[in-house]
Amino acid sequence: MSGKRYKKRPFLPSGQGGASPVQSNSASIQAKVQTEFFSGPVPPPSLLARYNEVVPDGAERILAMAERQSKHREILEAQVVAANIDSQRWGSRYAFVLALLAIAGGIFLIYSGRNTSGLATVITALVGLVSVFFYTQNQQRKERVEKSNALAERRRQ
Repeated sequence: MSGKRYKKRPFLPSGQGGASPVQSNSASIQAKVQTEFFSGPVPPPSLLARYNEVVPDGAERILAMAERQSKHREILEAQVVAANIDSQRWGSRYAFVLALLAIAGGIFLIYSGRNTSGLATVITALVGLVSVFFYTQNQQRKERVEKSNALAERRRQ
């Protein structure tokens, strides 16, 4: 050891009343903890400036990375939107062809003397088209309401 002598202090087991036999005049130690949070690809300017101290051109590299990531995300979103539009367009075309085939089949059944079956086929095809139209309109209305509510909530914050 470094030559310091330590006194043995008496110890009172718990359950034996009385004040502590040893009182210390030691200084209290205080610690201050500060935390910073940020979200997004780019840190705040104060922290970004410190990156340059650690890594040469560190801030420039971080900004370039964020720009590349943003451009990549925009490209992916554009591809997803284009694919969704294309999918909806082809789906509408196929539905139209199927509805025409069903109506033509119903007309053929009516022409061949099966009036009840033909009329049922034509009515079923038309009801299917109309119900899909109204269902789609209802879903789009719900989406618009949800998006407007979310936008209004963001504006309040």
